[in-house]
Amino acid sequence: MADIANGDLGNILNLLSAVAGLGTAAMGLVDSSKAFMGGPSNFGFGHIKKAVGPFIKAAGTAFDQRQIEDTLRANWLNGVATADQKAKAKSLIHLGLTPDTAGDLAKAAGVSDDKLKSLAANVAKGAPASQDEINVLGQFDAVVSAVLDDAYEHGDQIYRNACKLLAMGVSTVLAVIAGWAIAGETAHYFFSQNFFIALVLGLSATPLAPMAKDLASALQTAANAVGAVKRKGTP
Repeated sequence: MADIANGDLGNILNLLSAVAGLGTAAMGLVDSSKAFMGGPSNFGFGHIKKAVGPFIKAAGTAFDQRQIEDTLRANWLNGVATADQKAKAKSLIHLGLTPDTAGDLAKAAGVSDDKLKSLAANVAKGAPASQDEINVLGQFDAVVSAVLDDAYEHGDQIYRNACKLLAMGVSTVLAVIAGWAIAGETAHYFFSQNFFIALVLGLSATPLAPMAKDLASALQTAANAVGAVKRKGTP
């Protein structure tokens, strides 16, 4: 216990700091890969494309379906605020609400197609909408908002998980290469203890990086507490 409170704790903290640094470096490399065709930022957009596809396909706007998808994808890759991305997607869907497309949009949202068609017709003529038509528009907006919320939240989760997995792979490769360089072994390295140590450190680097500082502080505090109790009990 005395060794932990004195010398060994310093080694543990140094090891923890080094592993956390490896994880941080790996995450930085993954993040920098966004410069190449969006890199990991492409993850998650497929879920968004699938969710809003029926609305985009039904909406006949000044843009075609491919152009709308490209606009949404550009916003996603550039990291535009999620609320702004949802607002842009919703506005593009609303832009396509015409008397010709109202029926398909109503089917996609599961609302009354007759009332949505009459609403679109009144808007096109500049006539006031009835209360029933306004209610249907509110239902349509609620459905579109729910679909967009689900799509972007799940898309963001897929993106974050993919980045963590990629960073873990990068940190593992870096740790294995570093272990090979330090060990100086070639033929038997992948069957040695050094390889498995490097593998474990690489796999744990990414999960440890965000909480390394707190974990180090907790270990230091625990060691101080143990040392204080030990000194108090020493005659």
